[in-house]
Amino acid sequence: MAVRSESVNFTGALGDSLAARIDRPIGPTRGFALFAHCFTCSKDLAAARRIADGLAERGIAVMRFDFTGLGHSDGEFANTTFASNIEDLVAAADWMRDELEAPTILIGHSLGGAAVLAAAERIPEAKGVATIGAPADPGHVVHNFGDRIAEIERDGEAEVVLGGRPFRVRKEFLDALKDRGLEATVGRLRRDLLIFHAPLDQTVGIENAGKLFAAARHPKSFVSLDQADHLLTRIADAAYVAAVLSGWAERFLPTARPASIAVSEGEVAVIDAAEGIFPQWVATGSHRLRADEPATVGGSDSGPAPYDFLLAALGACTNMTLKMYAERKGWQIDRLETRLRHDRVHAEDCADCETKEGMVDRIERRITIEGPLDADQRARLAGIADKCPVHRTLHNEITVVTEIDGED
Repeated sequence: MAVRSESVNFTGALGDSLAARIDRPIGPTRGFALFAHCFTCSKDLAAARRIADGLAERGIAVMRFDFTGLGHSDGEFANTTFASNIEDLVAAADWMRDELEAPTILIGHSLGGAAVLAAAERIPEAKGVATIGAPADPGHVVHNFGDRIAEIERDGEAEVVLGGRPFRVRKEFLDALKDRGLEATVGRLRRDLLIFHAPLDQTVGIENAGKLFAAARHPKSFVSLDQADHLLTRIADAAYVAAVLSGWAERFLPTARPASIAVSEGEVAVIDAAEGIFPQWVATGSHRLRADEPATVGGSDSGPAPYDFLLAALGACTNMTLKMYAERKGWQIDRLETRLRHDRVHAEDCADCETKEGMVDRIERRITIEGPLDADQRARLAGIADKCPVHRTLHNEITVVTEIDGED
């Protein structure tokens, strides 16, 4: 399923304009998730982007935003505390409730995971909370300040370099992290909890996941991220998190429409998706597909257009027929590709058409065959392409018998 992304802004806890991005499926949206990024990161961290895209491809829209003073959001990071991060999260959920739909799922990475755990009880629509590499004690981030802690305590603030970037950190930030262990909060969560953590996480140790899991009540789940690092820099790790998250979230989301379509062997069913004029569900055997029209003609581009399916049928049949023939002859094909295009042209411009007036349908088919084949073999395969069943059907006389069922 294709994904579209848009930038929005909302007002954060300290009155600043916070930058957010919403990634949503082009097709139907089954629910919304709110994503909180890691400490001093941003909504545009590669892992956050990949997870959001992965969820959107599976029908779950995701809003990710920059906390006050970070990324593209306004405000001063020095004015923030862990408590203000929680308030930013609640403000984001409030904005979603008013403008889109309240989040069903809360997702937090690292300190963002601690924040979503603390904010969950103030977002009543949230049915599930997922954390990725979250600390059991938000004060864990203090170790990032190194020898600057004493200076912050003495002078009230200091400049700290984190991830190669300078940040002003004030004593209020340190004070707000004291005595903020999450065990009690997690114990009264009353939400489904999913904990992701990498055993080899060098930033937030795996023992944090153990503490959170032990404190939580059921239903709770733990997923080990094997060789992943704290920031999920490998594409495969972020993709895995998105896949597991979407499967876990199924229990909170409405059932996808195509699951209810039953078809008999050899039958294709097309059912209106009730999402405007064009979107349709297509069912054949155990397969469920979308059909739509491009945005240029008023559709939402959530699936191939009807003529795309027609060309796909001809292209698939062409390749299958060529491979079968080559196998039978013992000819080697290393790579086979068929590209097709449909258009309507004036009959007078079509030298091979029997129709000489008006418009005719024209399909251009370009076949690429790589392998140790001589000119005669390639010429023979070109002739065989015209004998594929779908090609012959398109050239034969076709009768479509239509019946209308339903109430009188």
